[in-house]
Amino acid sequence: MPTDVNLPGEIRQAALHWLCECDAEVKSAGVRRLAQTWAAKKLVMDVAATLSIVSVNPGHPSKPELVSPLSVKRRAMNTPEGRAAMIHALVHIEFNAINLALDALWRFADMPHTYYVDWLKVADEEALHFSLLADHLKSQGFAYGDFSAHNGLWDMAVKTQHDVLARMALLPRTMEARGLDVVPGMRAKLIQAGDIAVGPILDIVMRDEIGHVAIGNRWFNYLCEQRGLEPETTYAALVAEHNAVPRRGPFNIEARRAAGFSERELANLSNLKSYE
Repeated sequence: MPTDVNLPGEIRQAALHWLCECDAEVKSAGVRRLAQTWAAKKLVMDVAATLSIVSVNPGHPSKPELVSPLSVKRRAMNTPEGRAAMIHALVHIEFNAINLALDALWRFADMPHTYYVDWLKVADEEALHFSLLADHLKSQGFAYGDFSAHNGLWDMAVKTQHDVLARMALLPRTMEARGLDVVPGMRAKLIQAGDIAVGPILDIVMRDEIGHVAIGNRWFNYLCEQRGLEPETTYAALVAEHNAVPRRGPFNIEARRAAGFSERELANLSNLKSYE
């Protein structure tokens, strides 16, 4: 395993280092090594440290070109380019998800030790997803950066950088939970179009993403309890305040239940068709 001898020996500072890395493959490989180094007990953790605030976007390669979500070109699934474009969108989501997990790890001080361990686990698994999907895209004759992409996930990270409660509510509980709803349909479309090999990769992604949303739910509920807030009304207020993505069906009720959403929250979705 390569060693990162010149990197910070404290886990949150190391996470900030990898957040700022621009090369996507170097970033994903570095994050995986970071998790391994932590598991080997070769890093320390300072939960109280207030690190230098990053006011700009995290490290990002020169490509893909970032455009408005409405400007991302749609392509027919019955063409190689159309299938590659859908996989490329997933690769880009996973790249952003690495950054989101790293940002949650370094940015918010004075959380319990297990909070940081949880988000390192998420970063490690998102890096794995990125690598699996990027390699699959290469097997189709394309590469990350060949298509345009949007930055909606990171835009919400900027909006919530002031408060860990808002971050947990609007990233894992809202935008990432949406992935639980849409990935099964994307998987089915790709397989129907002839991309059989992507199925097992998306099975891994789906399994892990349930755990990631569950981590967001756990820390959202923890923070509500610490602050004496009622979770469901607090969540609704944050969604309205930050103009979060609309909650629209179909919803994957089974996956959302496994990720820790309350039965009352799930019941509120019952009038919309789900994948369950």
